[in-house]
Amino acid sequence: MSVDGTWKIIIDTPLGKQFVTLAIATELSAVSGTATLGDETVPFLDPKLADSRLTWSQKVTKPFKMTIYFDVLVDGDVMTGTAKAGIFPPTRLNGERKN
Repeated sequence: MSVDGTWKIIIDTPLGKQFVTLAIATELSAVSGTATLGDETVPFLDPKLADSRLTWSQKVTKPFKMTIYFDVLVDGDVMTGTAKAGIFPPTRLNGERKN
């Protein structure tokens, strides 16, 4: 399953919808990526890909410092899953590959 490319995702957070751009690449069995929200771009931490399931975390500073944990499924050019930030419950996310 290929997850490579630029993804536009929407995360439904308690603070409202967050529009995030993901850049994901694989080389051999290693996955890497970045997430961009506004002017902040952060790297994926400990990304893992198993079949169509991709998990990773990332540290952000906006709107405040926290670690967000992602668990998504990729089906072709569609991504669905959850993002969990700190003490907040998991929130839904969905997105599409743009290239």
